[in-house]
Amino acid sequence: MTATMRLRALLAATALVGFATAAAAQDGANIFVVGGKSDDPFWSIVKRGAEDAGLVVQAQGGSVTWLGPQTYDNLGADAADLIRTAISQSPDAIVAPDWVPEAMDDAFKTAVDAGIPVIIYNAGGFAKAEELGAMNYIGSDDSEAGRAGGAYLAEHGAKNVICVNTIPGAASLEARCQGIAEGMAENGGISTQLPLPASSFGNPTAVAEAIKAVLLKDDTVDGLVTISAGDADSAAIAVSQAGVGDRVALGTFDMNQGTLDRIKAGDQLFAIDQQPYLQGYLAVSLLNGYVNYGLDVPTAPILTGPGIVDSSNIEATIAGVAAGAR
Repeated sequence: MTATMRLRALLAATALVGFATAAAAQDGANIFVVGGKSDDPFWSIVKRGAEDAGLVVQAQGGSVTWLGPQTYDNLGADAADLIRTAISQSPDAIVAPDWVPEAMDDAFKTAVDAGIPVIIYNAGGFAKAEELGAMNYIGSDDSEAGRAGGAYLAEHGAKNVICVNTIPGAASLEARCQGIAEGMAENGGISTQLPLPASSFGNPTAVAEAIKAVLLKDDTVDGLVTISAGDADSAAIAVSQAGVGDRVALGTFDMNQGTLDRIKAGDQLFAIDQQPYLQGYLAVSLLNGYVNYGLDVPTAPILTGPGIVDSSNIEATIAGVAAGAR
């Protein structure tokens, strides 16, 4: 083959590659993501991860649409309706947490039966993902996270721990508190759950007052764990107002700036991190690759946690938050 012929062949191949890329860009993956409330600090991080992965989706001609409930008062039914809303839009893929299986599983089955690729993330676990026919589960194992937190509290001297649950009935959060109890029991302590009305979620005054009442009533309580970082802010106020900071250790699932500041100052013992940014980012990225190119990963589940953040690694964690990665 002459140099001219080789050049023509190269140009022809380049043109074909360019055409294929343009075709893919015109027919990318339309992915729907179900997540938490727009003003929920934890879910804003998950959403940021999904949006960052969505930049690649958009560059390839697709879209990422976020759907979230207005409140958490009727979480299971509302989330199931959001999944059905996504199905009605003929999506190429759906990402959603399985917060309340008895209310949401039928919606997941409808999506899978319609041939829509589904990834369950954040809540539900891999066994549930397998049962429902989802591709994978991405997130933390809430039971294991709870056990890790319970063991950590017991190792640091706690004997009687309260797990504050502001969304009772949500399977993932029930698993967190149950895990705390198991981790404490395995190390000689006890833990009981303090269930508060779902309407108290996002109401710091109501949460703080409820926790303070328990602390003032029972002077054997020497540990508190909250199911969210926002609730930890309320718990910190309760501890301060009750004047029991010298005997009550505070921990939480997930993190916000207040959590980081208290750990750094020595006013909070630890946080249990599940890296929410990765949950949104990986779920969207994997589905985009699957829809466009048939890509999949053999790892299942894909765990993003749990990890303990305490005084030993708080500086590195703060640096990660500043970079937008935590």
